[in-house]
Amino acid sequence: MHVRTLTGGLAAALLMSLPVLSGQAVAAEPSGGTTLPLSAARVLTYDASGSAEFRSAVDRGAAIWNESVDGVELRPVASGRRANIRVLADNGWPRALPTSLGNGTVYIGRQAVNQGYDTVRISSHELGHILGLPDRKPGPCSSLMSGSTAGVSCTNPYPDTAEKAEVEGNFPAAFRAPLPAPRAVPAGD
Repeated sequence: MHVRTLTGGLAAALLMSLPVLSGQAVAAEPSGGTTLPLSAARVLTYDASGSAEFRSAVDRGAAIWNESVDGVELRPVASGRRANIRVLADNGWPRALPTSLGNGTVYIGRQAVNQGYDTVRISSHELGHILGLPDRKPGPCSSLMSGSTAGVSCTNPYPDTAEKAEVEGNFPAAFRAPLPAPRAVPAGD
């Protein structure tokens, strides 16, 4: 009698169905009772084509969020597609106009830049609003969402522990479901 395991077939079936769930496939661990993410970080796209001289600061602000949290990932929008987040440069004060969680418009205002505020901190801060964070003013430089109240000398573009946790709560990280342990099944004749 030939014996084969269901694990390989089950894992293959799950991996094939993951794109339908808009998740990212990740290989399962080789031990029994392993886990496989069924959904991954929620991907939000941004269009920084209107951010003029602040394009690199916008890209760096998005990268900082990607380094800081697991539940959401910010990616540049593909050509011809509509972005969740539009980023524009203007002569006003920086601001974010969220339309819903993860969607809206960010303005990188030259007024703050001309006063000496750091462009990467501005970008990261305004993207934080799109991710659901409010201003926390006044506040220390260690708090990204303290914004301008931390002063012109503050260049910290990273969210603090509480800010990271709040975004993770807004965008729960990958859901993991246990895979069954391998079991022997008799092969057909």
